[in-house]
Amino acid sequence: MRFKPLVLTVTAAAAMALGACSQKEEVAAAPPPPPGAVPGSVAADRDGDGIIDGYYTADGIYHPNAPMMPPPPPPAPTRLGERG
Repeated sequence: MRFKPLVLTVTAAAAMALGACSQKEEVAAAPPPPPGAVPGSVAADRDGDGIIDGYYTADGIYHPNAPMMPPPPPPAPTRLGERG
């Protein structure tokens, strides 16, 4: 019964030889955050409308975004020129 230990030895040697040839895959780095992002935060949509309302920091605190400012009013009409 010398055959079984010989098969196990050959199998183990082949596995070790093939294991030495394998190369580890490089893990891709995470992309940088987009401009205006707060590093380490998670976006929050509290009212479910699909627009980000604020963000949660790593310590679990919610920070609301400032409401958008309305556009400036149009300029007043000029007073120069011919008058009827």
